[in-house]
Amino acid sequence: MRNIVLGVVAAGISAALGWVARTYLWKRRLRRKQAFFGLPDNSESLLVVNRDAGGPDLTVTRFDVFALLELAALIKDCRAHAQVVAHDAAQQGFGERTEFCVGGPASNRRMLAHLASLLPGVRVNVDPEPGPDRGAFQIGGERYRMEPGVSEYVLLARLTAGERREARPVFLFCGQRAITNQAATRYLARHHEWLARKYGNSSFALLLRVVNSQAYGPDVVELVADVTQAARTALPDRTATPNRASHRAS
Repeated sequence: MRNIVLGVVAAGISAALGWVARTYLWKRRLRRKQAFFGLPDNSESLLVVNRDAGGPDLTVTRFDVFALLELAALIKDCRAHAQVVAHDAAQQGFGERTEFCVGGPASNRRMLAHLASLLPGVRVNVDPEPGPDRGAFQIGGERYRMEPGVSEYVLLARLTAGERREARPVFLFCGQRAITNQAATRYLARHHEWLARKYGNSSFALLLRVVNSQAYGPDVVELVADVTQAARTALPDRTATPNRASHRAS
């Protein structure tokens, strides 16, 4: 009987210690996630939605809705709250609340402002007329053209303004098509732990390529390059033409 009692007690202690260890690790992982996203318990965040470029009304495309759902799940996991705001109604500064801004500058005025002030080395061709450079990215001296459904690019960035430790980040999902916005949010959801280990709470800008979206949707994404330095360095002349070869799918 004594051995049985000791065995039960030992099993109970082991279970309790295991529960404490798992709880500690879970809480530490949660705190790291909250710090990376700037979302402490019960904090507020903004989901800035774009406008479908095909019409004057506030119409969010199907893939952008999916992107917002991906982000809403991340926010909920951090025990925070989200407020959805139209891009032309988000008339406030940044740094007070974490912001997730979805959509290219052609359909998102807020994104256009963020690129101009935070990533002056990035230009996006917003010309609605068909052509090989429609929607192309220029980052530093490189130009990235899209081939719809085959090879498309999206910029994923985490940015903070100033050096204040308490400043909340702005996350940008600036894609050449709506499906690339969803691809970038999914990439962030899958790789945020790796990104947090690599960059901590510092700013970064990554260029991603969505491969064969007509067959694979937003799931096959390649990291092209860390373009943080080039994206944050202002281009010398808005009329300058890059002298390097354009990037196209092989």
